[in-house]
Amino acid sequence: MSIKVLIVGSGGREHALAWKIAQSPQLEKLYVAPGNAGTGKWNIPIAVNDLDSLVKFAQKEQIDLTVVGPEEPLSLGIVDVFKEAGLRIFGPTQAASQLEGSKAFAKTVMDKANIPTAKWAVFEEPLQAKDYIKKIGAPCVVKADGLAAGKGVIVAEDLKTALDAVDEIMDGKFGNAGRKVIIEEFLEGQEVSLLCFADGVTACPMVPVQDHKRALDGDQGLNTGGMGTYSPPPVWNSSIEQIVCQDILKPTLEVMKQMGIPFQGVLFIGLILTQSGPKVLEYNVRFGDPETQVVMARLQSDLLSVLWACTEEKLAEVELKWSDEMAVCVVMAALGYPQTYEKGILLQLPQIVGTEGIVFHAGTSFENGKLVSSGGRVLGVTSWGKNLVEARKNTYALVERIDFPRSYYRHDIGSKGL
Repeated sequence: MSIKVLIVGSGGREHALAWKIAQSPQLEKLYVAPGNAGTGKWNIPIAVNDLDSLVKFAQKEQIDLTVVGPEEPLSLGIVDVFKEAGLRIFGPTQAASQLEGSKAFAKTVMDKANIPTAKWAVFEEPLQAKDYIKKIGAPCVVKADGLAAGKGVIVAEDLKTALDAVDEIMDGKFGNAGRKVIIEEFLEGQEVSLLCFADGVTACPMVPVQDHKRALDGDQGLNTGGMGTYSPPPVWNSSIEQIVCQDILKPTLEVMKQMGIPFQGVLFIGLILTQSGPKVLEYNVRFGDPETQVVMARLQSDLLSVLWACTEEKLAEVELKWSDEMAVCVVMAALGYPQTYEKGILLQLPQIVGTEGIVFHAGTSFENGKLVSSGGRVLGVTSWGKNLVEARKNTYALVERIDFPRSYYRHDIGSKGL
């Protein structure tokens, strides 16, 4: 079978997906819309939210499979639009995307499926939210209900931070995403991200990943979209995976099906490993970024075959193969991210031999033929090794070889695992 593929998105996640799909013997032609400098040879200049143009392009080029990276087009209903046009697409429908698009909806699903999660309450009035916070006290977690690019969650250690968080979320900074606010109990434990392929009936977990959300070393600084990842975290084992599959993954899929909105795509479960077992912090409905970078580095199976099987409801027939090596991804960001930062910084990347690792592009573009930064998170430097010490050493050695002035990155990615 020769397959033409369109990937929608422009981040590090999309470069990682393109890198992996390009290795498939079944691939005939690959396009990325709009892509970045790393996916340059496959790019087409169509924005992720321009659904009409994406459909027209897919029809004109007879695209066999479209793969959606970011949450925005999913929540806009790209999957519904493509399916109505008779086009095959990997990702959840607009209704199923509410699992990420509305935290209140996600919590309702968790309640129906009897899934272990934090106690919660949802509010549309700031005063009521604040009264509730005063009642339960701190620490607690304050979340914007809608999509906020990974920045709408505030872990409040004290009462003042929690009360301020309500104002910050509901004062219009997050637009519609901040119309409702969710207040949750604070859970203690190590966080693990588990991405799972799902075909509506069956789900298969990928390898577990630990993300680093805060901007600075030692989990200090502001929340970001993610400053680095490693896989697998040593806190994970097969018995935890069994519990998660049985008590969380399976019931989530069953309840979604019962609600008439079967989930097909990537179900990303944000977990916290508490003393009383794994609990769900949140769902995402797509490949994570920068989780995808280390997951793809460890995936040995043909990704294209897996995605195709998901669209056919034949995931049960697929066996996923993974490398035993550990992988680490360090995000190099522009100074000032996640707040104001400079763009257009000249970048120079070293020549890399295939086995040394790979530099996934995120916020990059070409200006007058030169490689420059065009976003906050600019590069996802990824490497591997037979253990975590070696994988970290290889990744940071690669970081050192990159010429990226006025950049910053965390020096402790993966050190929790040591």
